[in-house]
Amino acid sequence: LISCTVFANIIIPHFIIINIDIEEKINKAKIEGRRVIAVGTTSVRTLESVADDNGLVKACQGDTQIFIYPPYKFKVCDAMLTNFHLPQSTLLMMVSALAGRERMLCAYAMAVRSNYMFFFILANWFQNFPSQF
Repeated sequence: LISCTVFANIIIPHFIIINIDIEEKINKAKIEGRRVIAVGTTSVRTLESVADDNGLVKACQGDTQIFIYPPYKFKVCDAMLTNFHLPQSTLLMMVSALAGRERMLCAYAMAVRSNYMFFFILANWFQNFPSQF
């Protein structure tokens, strides 16, 4: 994070596109009560940027600067697949908003104990600065 204050962080705009085919598929899934699982944090930001309060999306294109962090209430995404993200990053904040902070702390601690080969920098960070997370 650039700042210790959540609101002081600047999110880089991402250009997003939701075409009519995607709109129809996602809206059909939501209407039928099925789960929407986004793949990647950019997909989450895209879907949440264009969703209405009922979780329905609209075909569109443009920039988004949505900043998702706890206690954000997800409108369309029920789950997501993503990589491990660096501690104190806005991406980790987004994942924590969906999965919960404690669950993410446990997952990262288990990954470090199991010698997962994700970011070497992450393992070093946990060893040297565990009280900061």
